[in-house]
Amino acid sequence: MSATGAVLARPSVSGGGAGLLPQVVLALVCGGYAAGAIVGWGSSQLALVMGDFGLSAAAFAAAASCLWQARRHAGRLSPAWLLFAASSAMAGLGNAVWGWYEVVLGRPVPTPSAADFCFLLFAPPAIVGMLVLAKRPTSRARWICLGLDAWLIAGSLITLSWSLALAHTGEFGADGASVARGALSLAYPLLDIVLVSMVIVLHFRRSSGNRSATNTAIAAFALTVLCDALFTSPLLREHYRSGQILDAGWFAGSALLAYAPWVARREAAQNPPPARRPAQQSVPIAGSLAALAPYLAAAVCTLGVLFNVMDGRPIDGVVLFTACAVVLALVVRQAIMLMDNIRLTQELAQKESHFRSLVQSSSDVIMIAAPTGILRYVSPAASGVYGRDAEELEGSELASLIHPEDLGSVVHEVRRFLAASPGEEPTTRIECRFRSGSGDWLNVESTINRHHGGLIFNSRDVTERVRLQAQLQHNAEHDPLTDLPNRALFTRRVAHAVAGRRRTDAGTAVLFIDLDGFKAVNDTVGHHAGDELLVQAARRLQESVRSGSGDCAARLGGDEFAALIVGNGEGDAATREQRIMEIADRLRLRLSQPYRVESGTEVRVAASIGVAFAEPGTSPGALMRNADLAMYRAKAAGKNRVELYAPQMQAEVARRAEVATRLRAALHDGEFVLLHQPVVELTSGRITAVAAQARWRSAQGILFTPAEFLRVADNGRGSGEDTARTAELSRWMLEAAVEQAAQRRRDGHPVPVCVRLPASRLVDKSMPPKAVETLLARHGLPSGALILELTDSDPRVPLDELEHRLGALRRLGVRIALDGFGSGYAAIRALRRLPIDVLKLDPGLVEGVVESSRLHKITAGLLRIAGDLGMQSIAEGVELPEQIVTLRGMGCTHAQGAAFSGPLDEHRLRRALLRGGYPVPRPEPPLLVGGALPIRHGGHVGHGGSHGPRRTEPHTHPPTRSNTETPVPPT
Repeated sequence: MSATGAVLARPSVSGGGAGLLPQVVLALVCGGYAAGAIVGWGSSQLALVMGDFGLSAAAFAAAASCLWQARRHAGRLSPAWLLFAASSAMAGLGNAVWGWYEVVLGRPVPTPSAADFCFLLFAPPAIVGMLVLAKRPTSRARWICLGLDAWLIAGSLITLSWSLALAHTGEFGADGASVARGALSLAYPLLDIVLVSMVIVLHFRRSSGNRSATNTAIAAFALTVLCDALFTSPLLREHYRSGQILDAGWFAGSALLAYAPWVARREAAQNPPPARRPAQQSVPIAGSLAALAPYLAAAVCTLGVLFNVMDGRPIDGVVLFTACAVVLALVVRQAIMLMDNIRLTQELAQKESHFRSLVQSSSDVIMIAAPTGILRYVSPAASGVYGRDAEELEGSELASLIHPEDLGSVVHEVRRFLAASPGEEPTTRIECRFRSGSGDWLNVESTINRHHGGLIFNSRDVTERVRLQAQLQHNAEHDPLTDLPNRALFTRRVAHAVAGRRRTDAGTAVLFIDLDGFKAVNDTVGHHAGDELLVQAARRLQESVRSGSGDCAARLGGDEFAALIVGNGEGDAATREQRIMEIADRLRLRLSQPYRVESGTEVRVAASIGVAFAEPGTSPGALMRNADLAMYRAKAAGKNRVELYAPQMQAEVARRAEVATRLRAALHDGEFVLLHQPVVELTSGRITAVAAQARWRSAQGILFTPAEFLRVADNGRGSGEDTARTAELSRWMLEAAVEQAAQRRRDGHPVPVCVRLPASRLVDKSMPPKAVETLLARHGLPSGALILELTDSDPRVPLDELEHRLGALRRLGVRIALDGFGSGYAAIRALRRLPIDVLKLDPGLVEGVVESSRLHKITAGLLRIAGDLGMQSIAEGVELPEQIVTLRGMGCTHAQGAAFSGPLDEHRLRRALLRGGYPVPRPEPPLLVGGALPIRHGGHVGHGGSHGPRRTEPHTHPPTRSNTETPVPPT
């Protein structure tokens, strides 16, 4: 944008109309004075008053205005305004003296007079003020050149003026009056010549501060000097009268000088100096005229001499002396400028050499492109960065070196940059791919600057940085082990698929996958083998999704994976659902195939898959949550299966979350109660022990059993919060059972109490080693009155540590029972390693022991093992009299269940203990076992078959003793 365009584009400030009003008033005042001078003011007396005292008033107004500017705005230009005020004051005083003679005294002004001396003192302050306004030279040589330029201009004007008009004015008479008159006649034009010289010098060397005010002051002095020059000429001076048109010029000069400070004030208010001004087109022209001014002055001097010669007059001594002085000054100035140019040339050469060394040794490539896009200069660094010589690149088109995909954005950015103002946007930055000498594409970052209509590119190779950024971006969005997309990237892709779905994209689904049994692989084979299994599973998953169709596989963390299947809009909803379920089932079978890990070991895992479809209005987060819920429903339903999300799953999760929230405060609010179920000896019916069972009676009056509220609170993920809640419940149950058992013993009911405790709780670091011993001692309960039932079979529980802990408790007198015996391999392993005193049969073995001959044999075998090991046995979940008879016949010693009594509160329990026991049904011979299913007829049990009935002898057992031959408390 040009300077004119920048000014026009500058926003207007308030008061712009007020800035025009003083100019109009100034023009009207000056025009009115000129009109009055033209018509003679109507009378000679008024003409004298306006010609003398009017000029004096204008000059004093200019003095006051300049003095106000100097006092109000202190700075480098303040002395200039003070000098202008003194100059105007001298002019005003001179006009006042002139008016004193003409108007007050009514007689002609004598020559010389005090007015002449005041007028002579007008020029020196103005000349010095002009020098102050001039731009300060930066060196002594430039100060000398400034003085020489002023002398060249003044000498040339003196030569020309002397040749034309001043020669006969300087002829002095013999008397003193004529000498003084001649000196004054010469002083006026000479001082005006000096003032004109300063005006010309200042025009080319004026300071940038308050430019408009300076121009106004220069115009004021130029107009004053012009009127002085006209007044000096003999033709006008002889006929001059006060109040004539010549006074209008002096009046206008004083008015302009009075207006100059107001221009400075308005300029400072409207146009604050910008931080950076663009280069203007007028600067080279002004510089050229400033350089030619001395030579033009010498040419004027030469014309003055030639005028005398051609007029036939002898060369005057003044003209000769002045001309010689001008020539000498020109020679001296030329010599000084020549020496200064030599010094500047040396500095320029040194700086250019320094610049070239910087450019050539820089690792960045510097290129200068013409407006047409042709490279005019390329630095030598191009050979090292681009693999191409600088000479090869010079003259080629820049567009041919940029990647076609990046060319459009580069051209757009360059055009936008060139259209912007240099002051607002001096540089810009682009990044594109640049062709190297080997034909590869390099990532290049360039800083662009303007350069004489073209552009300068400062470029550097950022290929490694771009590759590193791409690698970091890839690492941030992909799983480091399997290189599949991670949860963040998968979520974005799901969001993109859901947000960009069209009608033809119906059927988009998300699959959540969990590998069942993966933790066992880590525990048995090792974590390195587990990592290999995950890598192979990821490869199988990635091979199973469609490539290029928008489908995506991801690893969410641990052994959890996910897949996005984008719908193709084919078929109805049932068809699309069937297709996705077939894909999920094939994926389940593929992931369930054997894996061969390190050292050729073959391992197997299963896959539980949850499927959720993207319905209208379903957000990406909700879609992934639905698939997650379906996956955990598949795990809860038996694992190794595919489950489709249904809305009731969310309702069940909300219900579980609500119950789990209430469960957190249930223990602290006293909502848990402890019930006890009697353990009955099958031979006598005596109550030999009580089994403690916790119940949660919520604030809504709902009674939850442990299996119910722990299952409701568990979210399927085995979180640390659930583990902590189970541990807190176990601690409360043990403390409450021991406290109540001790109280019953003190009340005369010394019956042992059985407390279920997870095996993991016994080896938990948060449980102190002497916690059970301390609890028994605090409540005064004998150690033999406590039986601990191990309830879980977690394979991660270290058996060595558990065996050591149980051994310490048994030595103290605490009896150990193994709960749920016969329900799995873990129970057999615990029986082989751990010191067990009592075996509790799993309710699943008791439920069908009468009807099923196979279950009868299994249960009998387990009871035979317990008898051979000298352990007592307790059948749990006994509900029928037939079960009691059958179990007693197999050798089971004790039982608990609804056949005797359900869980009792403390009051009912004490009543049962007072009774002492429950009636036990007696066997009715013949009791047939084995063969076909037993059938009971009228109190006899028989079976059909070709062999007929046969009598079975009851199986006898040795006396019930512990495996250490130590008597066990009656149970």
